[in-house]
Amino acid sequence: MKLYIKYMVSNRCKTAVKDELKKLGLHFILVDLGVVDIMENLTFEKRELLKTGLLESGLELMDDKRAILIEKIKNIIIEMVHHSEEAIKINFSNYLSEKLEHNYTYLANLFSEVQGTTIEHFIISHKIERIKELIIYGELNITEIAWKMNYSSVAHLSSQFKKATGLSPSHFKLLKDKRRSPIEDI
Repeated sequence: MKLYIKYMVSNRCKTAVKDELKKLGLHFILVDLGVVDIMENLTFEKRELLKTGLLESGLELMDDKRAILIEKIKNIIIEMVHHSEEAIKINFSNYLSEKLEHNYTYLANLFSEVQGTTIEHFIISHKIERIKELIIYGELNITEIAWKMNYSSVAHLSSQFKKATGLSPSHFKLLKDKRRSPIEDI
């Protein structure tokens, strides 16, 4: 049985979900960002206990098909931007359409209607946070980060970064107090 969980964006979230499932004696086949596959069918009582346990960890069990689709979109983007070690060399609109088996226009309209922002803006926000992370780690220079994050040039990355943060990447690098946002807050 597949369950969909809102705000599940990190490995720490996966651990919290696994712990809740174990508490209830539920066996999972898969625990991934936003989705859990369990072996058992949930009784109403266990579903309510799971829902309550997840809420204590800041997670939410979902039932609404539109909300589930929105979470799938978010999780695919988060997975690609934050958790992929490979350079992002794909067209997000085609990738989302293929992965979710929906027309991109439908996905984009639904996302905008429910979230109040576009998929493109959501992607940019996450790419900017990932760029901040890569700058702070200091393992890659700006040219390598631009390539890794699939920017056409360093100038394009710098322009988008400055528009989003008010700082150039090099000025951000010089800051002593580097402010990043948790994935859940983007």
